[in-house]
Amino acid sequence: MGIIAAILIISAWFGHLLYTLYFYEVNFQSPLFYLHVLIQAYLFTGLFITSHDAMHRTVSGNVYINNFIGRLTAFLFAGFSYDRLIKNHMLHHQFPGTAQDPDYCVKSQNFIIWFGHFFYKYVTVVQVIVVAIVFNVLKVWFSETSIWFFYVIPALLGTLQLFYFGTYRPHKQPHTDEMKPHNSRTLKRNHFAAMMSCYFFGYHSEHHDMPHVPWWRLYKTKV
Repeated sequence: MGIIAAILIISAWFGHLLYTLYFYEVNFQSPLFYLHVLIQAYLFTGLFITSHDAMHRTVSGNVYINNFIGRLTAFLFAGFSYDRLIKNHMLHHQFPGTAQDPDYCVKSQNFIIWFGHFFYKYVTVVQVIVVAIVFNVLKVWFSETSIWFFYVIPALLGTLQLFYFGTYRPHKQPHTDEMKPHNSRTLKRNHFAAMMSCYFFGYHSEHHDMPHVPWWRLYKTKV
């Protein structure tokens, strides 16, 4: 099922991206335009969630297939290094909400400052170059405006979605006793909201308790 879920997300991301770039014009007067941007952002989030599951080896029992899908989705999301992501993510699980957690900002709980810290920890020069190359290759076939609104901006919105629901909201202070031992809070039980917000990733305490559970089964862990 993990491979099927990954294929569905990758196919939906790729298909919707091609559809919007080929057939849909940027039209600020049309509500459908904004809907397409949000759909593509949600699918970008799905790419990273798939890569995240691969880091926990829940996409496939075959390590080569698992890591291939993890590397592919990390690259498609924004040219991320899968190996770098694994290193940081394992530290996040080992030391959540502390100074040793690369996802956590000890200097400030301000959303913008923390997001800047998060961005700094994960974005590399090589990654920026890769994204720039992809952008310019896409310009051969598609308009620059379309690329910005259906590729670049959705990727940024997906990053914000992942940061807010997967890092900031679950791990921000105050760290109460009920958040122990992972310094993590979780969404109330509402499977539809949890799925739409971030592929059940808002059930964050449950994820830290059971990191071996893939995103598409995470709702079952919610009491």
